[in-house]
Amino acid sequence: MIHPSHIRTLVRPLIALFAIMIGIDLAWSGPMINDPKGFHDIPWGTSLSSRLDLEPIRSSPHIVEYLRKERPSSFAGAEMTSILYVSLDDQFARVVIRYQGDKVHGEVLNHLQGRFGRLDRIPGQMARGLTQQYNWRGPDTEINLTYQASTERGYVFIDSRTLAPRFNDDITDSAE
Repeated sequence: MIHPSHIRTLVRPLIALFAIMIGIDLAWSGPMINDPKGFHDIPWGTSLSSRLDLEPIRSSPHIVEYLRKERPSSFAGAEMTSILYVSLDDQFARVVIRYQGDKVHGEVLNHLQGRFGRLDRIPGQMARGLTQQYNWRGPDTEINLTYQASTERGYVFIDSRTLAPRFNDDITDSAE
């Protein structure tokens, strides 16, 4: 017969493991189907400076960020906090989408999975966590969605796989 103190000794590590798993960041990845090769019919590498529907909001010698002149910004059938178009040396390279709310997160995730492919989940995995990350990778485009459940904030980065790595070229080792 097992003594009650031995049961407590065995159960405590299991409870601790379960508590750790609840707070673990979750990440799912899947191959991309239907690579968009850009965003909203703007191909990667396009010059954004000549577009009449975009206005520059921030610029540096190599990077210029744009917003659409029309508001509100929408994506996946929902209103977004912002949709930022980013060019690198006057070549369209990235889109940064920000949104707020659990309901909007569900709509964005469903849209991305419906358009770019279902994510591979292992049976028994949790679909919740403090920070959830989802990734799709195609030949020309990479999509990364991060959702912070505690603040109900979501971020989608849609990148040109060729151009986006060049964002790091101007960052110095000294972080000046």
